[in-house]
Amino acid sequence: MPANLQQIDDLYHLFLNDVPLLDVRAPVEFAEGAFPLAVNHPLIDDEERHRIGIEYKHAGQDKAIELGEQLVSGTIKQQRIARWKAFLDAHPNAVLYCFRGGMRSKISQHWLAEETGIECPRVHGGYKAMRRFLLQQVETDSAECRPVVIGGRTGVGKTRLLQQCAFNIDLEGLANHRGSAFGHHARPQPTQIDFENAVAIALMKHVAAGNRHFVAEDEGRNIGSRHIPPCFFARLQSAPVVILEASDAQRVEITLQEYVHDALAEFNTEYGDAEGFQHWADYLQNSLDRISKRLGGERHATARGLLVEAIERHAASGDTAAHAAWIEYLLNEYYDGMYEYQLSKKAERVVFRGDKTAVAEFIQHEFAIRTHP
Repeated sequence: MPANLQQIDDLYHLFLNDVPLLDVRAPVEFAEGAFPLAVNHPLIDDEERHRIGIEYKHAGQDKAIELGEQLVSGTIKQQRIARWKAFLDAHPNAVLYCFRGGMRSKISQHWLAEETGIECPRVHGGYKAMRRFLLQQVETDSAECRPVVIGGRTGVGKTRLLQQCAFNIDLEGLANHRGSAFGHHARPQPTQIDFENAVAIALMKHVAAGNRHFVAEDEGRNIGSRHIPPCFFARLQSAPVVILEASDAQRVEITLQEYVHDALAEFNTEYGDAEGFQHWADYLQNSLDRISKRLGGERHATARGLLVEAIERHAASGDTAAHAAWIEYLLNEYYDGMYEYQLSKKAERVVFRGDKTAVAEFIQHEFAIRTHP
């Protein structure tokens, strides 16, 4: 194997410039954690990796390499090289990596150069070095960044406002969760590692672009089952808070749109209209049941009765108006109480309150964060 296979170790600009990444690790490794722009086209699949690992343990490296060459040869080898070539033809500036930047990435580089003439650099230190870099970088950037936190009661439209701000980090978007008991989407959340990597890269880009103020939504430590990196969460907990306000009627309307119309559309896209409706109805009822202890028996029974009635009417006629009843009940009986308690712990950090227009004008004037429709 040639000794002069190209390596890169500028991980900062690799992530900052969104360089496409060819991950040649096994699928099981990729599923445990990867990076936002990485695509997995493995050198060896999960079963081959398992067999090679056993051979390495019992017979040593040379025998393991020999087995690998037997398993990935002929048509299988050509198919894997073809996938790499197709990816690199589409992304000529891509780099590749394996777990430690060792044997697998070297073999992939060598085969590509030998069979296709493409010289693709590999990441020095591989995935392990990239992951370590991002963990260190999020610590550094958390200490330097300048967030502004958008708070407010459930349903006031915090996420909508956040997404209209020129400079923002959408933590709920990165976590694929709406950040409440009813926050699940049709597709599962990313792994914790994937979420942390995405947060680190987003934060790095803000700091690198001049370290301007940016907005983030007021969140707890967890968004669904994903945990905000502690260093970044601590920084958010010391940031100024702007409270977005809306009328109760507006809050019901916004919540109805997000948890009924938008959520049902997601489930229909994922499962088809017939199965999608049932999956969506189950998601609503399961979400309500998860907070049954906090609601208490009587309030849970009332809310569930309203929800079931709304779902049945919706299924029978397509009429969604009845959903407003359970939404309004939960906003008043559950979410508002939690909000008041949480707000009491950060009252000294509140710098402004107002409706959407007033908040947009304030953050533009005070923090130079403009919004767009």
